[in-house]
Amino acid sequence: MAVSAQEVKELRDRTGAGLMDCKRALQEAAGDMQKAVMSLRQKGLAKAREKGSRQTAEGVIVSYIHSNGRIGVLLELACETDFVARNEEFRSLANELAMQVAAMDPMVVSRQDVPEQALQGERKLYLQQCTDKPEQIREKIVAGKLDKFYEQVCLLEQPYIRDDGRKVADIISDAIAKLGENMEVRRFVRMELGRTEA
Repeated sequence: MAVSAQEVKELRDRTGAGLMDCKRALQEAAGDMQKAVMSLRQKGLAKAREKGSRQTAEGVIVSYIHSNGRIGVLLELACETDFVARNEEFRSLANELAMQVAAMDPMVVSRQDVPEQALQGERKLYLQQCTDKPEQIREKIVAGKLDKFYEQVCLLEQPYIRDDGRKVADIISDAIAKLGENMEVRRFVRMELGRTEA
């Protein structure tokens, strides 16, 4: 199927993929823009996983102060090269992630960062809540509740503030596929006026 240059340009603007990749995706999707976007996204996620083991020694630290002046965030987003660290899209992503932290108040970056003591406390609480359930389904219930817990406290697992159908990790994976480098949120700190940490 023939696709127009305008369609290829539109897909490229939406995804950041190369021209030939966009043309191929549109041809495979018979001109369906949504299917082409999904196809490129899936391929991008595969590329992002391949890049995931590469070292991130560069990056930026961004700050975000909410308009009311009561919430502030510092966030470190790492990448592989200073070329990408200076890229406007990379910096924009870092600012978006800082806003996410301000709005959603995660506790840690990922599941691996959740303190074992907090995790055991949650597990114990969930087990107590379902003592009336049969033994064989208790673990499934606890696992489901732990997934919800991770979604609340882990930045990468939270629904993205601008599209709650996607997780923050998906947004970062899209940026990895688009910019061609591994990226990771190393750390963040969120401060709220009058709030003391436990």
